[in-house]
Amino acid sequence: MNLSPSNRLTPWVGRLIIANAVVLLLLMTVFTSPALQQALRFSPGEALPRPWTFVSYMFVHAGLLHLVLNMFMLYVFGVPVEHRLGGRTFLVYYLYCGIGAAVFSLALSGIMQVPPFIGASGAILGLGVAFAMLWPDAEMFVIPFPMPIKARTLILGLIGLDILLSLVAPRDGVAHLAHVGGAAFGYLFFRVQALSRRRPHSPPRAVERVVMVQSGAAEPERRTPAPPIRPRRRPDADPVAAEVDRVLDKISEQGIASLTVAERRFLDEVARQKKQER
Repeated sequence: MNLSPSNRLTPWVGRLIIANAVVLLLLMTVFTSPALQQALRFSPGEALPRPWTFVSYMFVHAGLLHLVLNMFMLYVFGVPVEHRLGGRTFLVYYLYCGIGAAVFSLALSGIMQVPPFIGASGAILGLGVAFAMLWPDAEMFVIPFPMPIKARTLILGLIGLDILLSLVAPRDGVAHLAHVGGAAFGYLFFRVQALSRRRPHSPPRAVERVVMVQSGAAEPERRTPAPPIRPRRRPDADPVAAEVDRVLDKISEQGIASLTVAERRFLDEVARQKKQER
């Protein structure tokens, strides 16, 4: 499926992939000391004396396969989410989910044993939550399932699987609880945003405009019909087109000055892609 105006990497997704690949290359070739890798991983028992590990662990991976799987998921979920949120908000959200995964694990370590862990999976599952909340009905194909799965169902299934595996296989070497923490902080991010945008009054409704015209003789008032309401597309049919409709409706109701920086950048990217297609 294609949820962005183009298939090419967005700026911050590309930079994050490069950063993770460079760190793995350096740890495998130049900085091979196990002590350095232990200093970068997140360990709840050593987190407070080593505050940098709340961020550094996200850029360390156990091997090439671990890196490839995480970076593939970063590409799948990160590109459309960065298009929607904008580069700066996307980066803040990514780091927020990764730090949230570590904070969640640190909190759980007070009631249960949480082993040290590395990897960007917590932040990436947070991106998955963002994707599912922005496009809940988007259909995705997941091997080996022959039928498409809605994004909301897929992400809920992944979270449920992490919770189950954390109970039945707590020592399998995967930070399942950190994944759940990244997802939980991602959900909290969008819930807080939704509450902050909620207004006490109902949204404006389309009304019929009445134009009074006065001349030498009395004339009946002329009614100018309201502009026709553009039919909305289903978000799962074409999420980009549905987002364009939403932004255009916002311009129609509130004026172009009401657009956010991310919405302006989104329209510019769509217009640029249309020019390239022509």
